[in-house]
Amino acid sequence: MTRQTALTIANPRVNSHIQAHWAKPEEAPAIMELYRITAEWLKSKGSTQWADLLVGIDRHNTAAAIERGEVVLFKQGDDPAAVVILMLKASPWDLNLWGDNPSNEKAVFLHRMCIHRSFGGTGLGEQVIRWVDTGISFPPDKDYIRLDCIANNPILNAFYRDAGYTHVGEKDGFNLYEKRLTQD
Repeated sequence: MTRQTALTIANPRVNSHIQAHWAKPEEAPAIMELYRITAEWLKSKGSTQWADLLVGIDRHNTAAAIERGEVVLFKQGDDPAAVVILMLKASPWDLNLWGDNPSNEKAVFLHRMCIHRSFGGTGLGEQVIRWVDTGISFPPDKDYIRLDCIANNPILNAFYRDAGYTHVGEKDGFNLYEKRLTQD
């Protein structure tokens, strides 16, 4: 597999037990299972977030994102602990939310970050979102990380604000967040 992204993992260590690497096609089933577990947990909390995954709809086409080298899988040994998608180009989803404007060319879009439920409450989510800032070398033409999250989840919104993301708008029930990249 040839990675097509200009992103580089600068530091694979998230903590003393968790390592990050670019996901491989053969890891797609484990990643989809991680998403399914998360979607089931969200449903148990009364959220419809990621409900499409429970009926087999993957709007982010994870297998193709893996092929493009956009999916980072975090593992403890052989066990998946977390996953995140980092896209250098706005997807149709992003264009709908952020609009078709030149600033999208300067952004990396973060999608589908989730933590295996066995790591819930351990701080791994905070460690992964910080790792995105420090563990990846971004191309010099990228100035921002952008993400969206469902607007009616106050805990998730507080998570991104606490991680240094600035709320810059809302569209279609989703809050839009952005964080300036600090390039070395």
